[in-house]
Amino acid sequence: MPGFRLLDADVGDGVTIRAAIAGDGPPLLLLHGHPQTHVTWRKIAPALARRFTVIAPDLRGYGDSSKPAGGGDHAAYSKRAMARDQVALMRLLGHERFPVVGHDRGGRVAHRMALDHPSAVERLAVFDIAPTATMYARADRAFATQYFWWFFLIQPAPLPERMILADVEFFLREHVERQNKIAGATEPEAFAEYLRCYRSPDGVHAVCEDYRAAASIDLEHDAADAVRRVEAPLLALWGARGVVGRTYDVLATWREKALDVRGGALDCGHTLQEELPDETLEQIEAFVLRKQ
Repeated sequence: MPGFRLLDADVGDGVTIRAAIAGDGPPLLLLHGHPQTHVTWRKIAPALARRFTVIAPDLRGYGDSSKPAGGGDHAAYSKRAMARDQVALMRLLGHERFPVVGHDRGGRVAHRMALDHPSAVERLAVFDIAPTATMYARADRAFATQYFWWFFLIQPAPLPERMILADVEFFLREHVERQNKIAGATEPEAFAEYLRCYRSPDGVHAVCEDYRAAASIDLEHDAADAVRRVEAPLLALWGARGVVGRTYDVLATWREKALDVRGGALDCGHTLQEELPDETLEQIEAFVLRKQ
């Protein structure tokens, strides 16, 4: 991303987080989803950096960040552990309180961050997700068919790992093109970067561990916090052409989890920041600058 410097930050427990950083305004944390890396923000991060200090990390297990072993209970890839990484990163950079924008898995990390570290999260935006526990509890045949990887990736190792590694590029391309609804949104150069990171056996295992954690230890953490609500203002955006928006009343699901919720649909698929970057940028700026 033009104008960004790369940092490898030691956030503790032997984990290093790669982050792209630019700007000198108030802090803004951008968290990517699966199967992307921080590069997913390439179309909007330079513009955001004119107003904010933008920090766009690779989540643990993704990109060039550490990929620790998941452990028998997958706790190393719990959203609690992944959120703790990002709070530590921001504190290392001198930011104690900040808004966070999370797409897909990054939104799930941001949700957990807002619960575990409420003093750190000033505002919270989640892109094209409903809460994890809600999506599992209300899953039906249509959802399971369209989001099959939620149930494929959680199978015990090494079944999904070996199947993906047999033809990584095919799996990754099928995943990206199935979710994007605007052709060409992920340019060849961006796809090549995602593929570079996805080819690593450790990376594929980490992806599976992320999803295994979501179907196990993350649900335990969510159940323990079932009566709690996110206190920070929450913006939920989703793609009108995507599975989440067609399957769930997205705002209603988030109003079960947060006190102050607003948002709406954009005319795209799953990856808002790549498919409709101008509209997504406008929504982020308005929300973070407290104009909505």
